[in-house]
Amino acid sequence: MHTRKIPSSGEQLPVIGCGTYRGFDFGERDHERLHQVLDKLFSAGGSVVDSSPMYGKAEAVAGALIAGANARAKAFIATKVWTRGRDAGIAQMRNSFKLLQADRIDLMQIHNLVDWRTHLPTLRQWKEDGRIRYLGITHYTQSAFADLEAVMRAEPLDFVQLNYSAVDRAAERRLLPLALERGIAVIANYPLASGSAPRSLGSRPLPGWAAEIDCTSWSQLLLKFVVSHPAITCAIPGTGNPEHMADNAKAGLGSMPDEATRNRIATALNA
Repeated sequence: MHTRKIPSSGEQLPVIGCGTYRGFDFGERDHERLHQVLDKLFSAGGSVVDSSPMYGKAEAVAGALIAGANARAKAFIATKVWTRGRDAGIAQMRNSFKLLQADRIDLMQIHNLVDWRTHLPTLRQWKEDGRIRYLGITHYTQSAFADLEAVMRAEPLDFVQLNYSAVDRAAERRLLPLALERGIAVIANYPLASGSAPRSLGSRPLPGWAAEIDCTSWSQLLLKFVVSHPAITCAIPGTGNPEHMADNAKAGLGSMPDEATRNRIATALNA
């Protein structure tokens, strides 16, 4: 799988990961199916598994499956703090460590910028202490872009997570150029527009030129649009379906679109 450099460290990160929102909020009877999702991700060379205390059982399920498969070395575990107050934030993050069965979390993010001024000093200290490897901020709506931009300009960050897809390109105007300028890795959430983008295409035939960039599905084409942007480090399409994960992971393989082909993808989507 293609990788992108994390600017703050130089570490290479695979370009396709897995979001756990909704898809991993299930009980034990679904563990085998979700184990297959992670197996498809890791087998293809992916590593990022992104979760949050906001996602119901997702942290506990992901933690149990990664530990049960002895796959910790393959996983780049990302989660979030999503509460107000220093002590509440510390308690929530400690619980995330427990649920994820991790001694160290790769990326801790401040979810939707909730009380970020309070949590950021804690994250910096935990990074210095080696409890987390990277820190970042997140949001999933265009309405928060001005706030994201302000924090990105004011604070040294390892990561920002934001919404970006072929049908939601607002981040291209200011945030993605700013991430390149500031040396901030970018995780794209909703890279398939919550699945609405491929669904809207229905049974429309894939353009013949998709084969030129090794795409065999609309999802792969749309994900390659996202991860081929120079500012994007990783995309995390959320899924609890092993077949969808296998298909998504293929977007990290083979040829990547140049700018002209990215424009063809956007045009094809609106045709």
